[in-house]
Amino acid sequence: MPCPQRPHDQYRRHWRLPLVALLFTLAGCATQPPAPPLAAPMQPEGASGYQAKPGWQFQRQAVAAANPLATEAGALILRQGGSAIDAAVAVQMVLTLVEPQSSGIGGGAFLMHWDGQRVQAFDGRETAPAAAGEALFLQPDGKPMPFLKAAVGGRAVGVPGVVRMLEMAHRQHGRLPWAQLFEPAIRLAEQGFEVSPRLNTLLSTETALKQDMQALAYFFDADGKPWPVGHRLRNPALAAVLRAIALRGSAALHEPGAIAADLVGRVKNHAGNPGRLTQADLSGYQAQEREALCHVWRARWRVCGFPPPSSGHLTLMQMLYLIDAKGMPAQALADGVPTAEMLHLYTESARLAFADRAQYIGDPSFVAAPGGRWDSLLDAGYLSSRAALIGERSMGSATAGQPGALRQAWAPQAEQPEYGTSHISVIDAQGRAVALTTSIEAVFGARLMSDGGSGLAGGFLLNNQLTDFALAPRDAQGRPVANRLEPGKRPRSSMSPTLVFDARDGRLLMSLGSPGGPAIIHFTAKTLLGTLAWGLDAQQSINLPNFGSFNGPTLLEAGRFPAAIVDALKARAHAVQQVEMPSGLQAIERKSPGWFGGADPRREGVVRGD
Repeated sequence: MPCPQRPHDQYRRHWRLPLVALLFTLAGCATQPPAPPLAAPMQPEGASGYQAKPGWQFQRQAVAAANPLATEAGALILRQGGSAIDAAVAVQMVLTLVEPQSSGIGGGAFLMHWDGQRVQAFDGRETAPAAAGEALFLQPDGKPMPFLKAAVGGRAVGVPGVVRMLEMAHRQHGRLPWAQLFEPAIRLAEQGFEVSPRLNTLLSTETALKQDMQALAYFFDADGKPWPVGHRLRNPALAAVLRAIALRGSAALHEPGAIAADLVGRVKNHAGNPGRLTQADLSGYQAQEREALCHVWRARWRVCGFPPPSSGHLTLMQMLYLIDAKGMPAQALADGVPTAEMLHLYTESARLAFADRAQYIGDPSFVAAPGGRWDSLLDAGYLSSRAALIGERSMGSATAGQPGALRQAWAPQAEQPEYGTSHISVIDAQGRAVALTTSIEAVFGARLMSDGGSGLAGGFLLNNQLTDFALAPRDAQGRPVANRLEPGKRPRSSMSPTLVFDARDGRLLMSLGSPGGPAIIHFTAKTLLGTLAWGLDAQQSINLPNFGSFNGPTLLEAGRFPAAIVDALKARAHAVQQVEMPSGLQAIERKSPGWFGGADPRREGVVRGD
């Protein structure tokens, strides 16, 4: 018997900061209380306009990234004979410079790789310092800190992992010398790059970044105004750091020396919000190679994604399987947008999947999978029972199911903000592929900039990734949340780097992913539905309006859906909110005579190749 649902009038409309607001999760209504609601959080990143993209066709190889300068760097490496991994390293280093609000060497990443024979998952997710405990974000009254109070400064800085992870992948699959991959970023950092419209837009609304003197002097002029679009911005401090990493590898960042000392010092000595990071934490960080999760969808496609601590692939596949279990509507698209019937089925499936996500998924070194295996969340019998809960009217919010034989004692995690991020897709001339999603968490991370001890202008931003842990580690009954903070633990993520193969002959078909906090899952699912189920190409799929639910209101991208669809959803008891949903999708798909790339019109990305 399904649990009683919350009435929709309990969802308040938060028009200023809507994207991940008002999200409730319940877990086992007979024995577990609902997770408490969260005050309205901010959007992952602000919108900065919409610019139509044509899609790009290439014969041999292609790179898709969020900034044209980063894309060009990856394309250059491919032309020099580099592998897909080589290109991804070069792209990440340039993104550290030109898209500092989203990712960089001060953060972490998940990387999916295809070498022509096997799929690998490389984990460069940040870890919690050894001295950080589950009460890190609790105030004296026992309540969680407001998000910005927790995130800004040193408290939320996790041990960065992207450089060590890329180094691990390069040792296995690199074709060019490590140092060569840093040349484009070093050159741009020394000679300067033009401030882009998106960077300027995000700086224009940023206040916390100005609290850091290193960042204030770099991003803003003498009057405290962000450098205008087109201003040539040089970053000699980052150039020096990248030269050191090019020469010494990840040891330059992680082992004792000027760079590590400056990083640790800025975290521990932050005047208002010091953190727990130590040199031992930096030295002890280890990237990991995990077993990729691959699942066949509709007997035609093998979809491969990242395992926990990412929740992306499991949640995404739950939604796709639940949609199929109920039966996709005969008309899923009409006049370029999903129909009301399709949106109803999709968002109801999302509510069920996100309820399970809040209950079960965390770092597998600390959190046991339900039933002893993560695939229990995707078992046909379990999903059939979950799909039976989807009716003609919206359930409002769902409770977690029971996929394993033994009931687990976890408390559901209350929804809270997830932010930042960038995505890179690469396919090289030999057919090797990368899907890399990379993040410093919030826009501009912890708003804390390190110059690597050089004393020069600029540097790189540090992550605030520890706020991806549950800020409230236990519920009112004292039961722990699976994704609570523990020393050495990796926070749960929504990053969804994805590779798709033909299930019949094994050919690689697509590399894709997106930024967007928990909406990453929806953005990636939308693109998979568009390309695989609805017959659109990658660019057309990316262009589709965004939509989703995080187990609360039904969210529709503002200005993209006709009133008739909104009214039809409301008639089915959906609490509809029309909000900005600025995805940053990148995708490359197999399309005769070679590869076709798409980039999100909501951001500045392009695709380049040969």
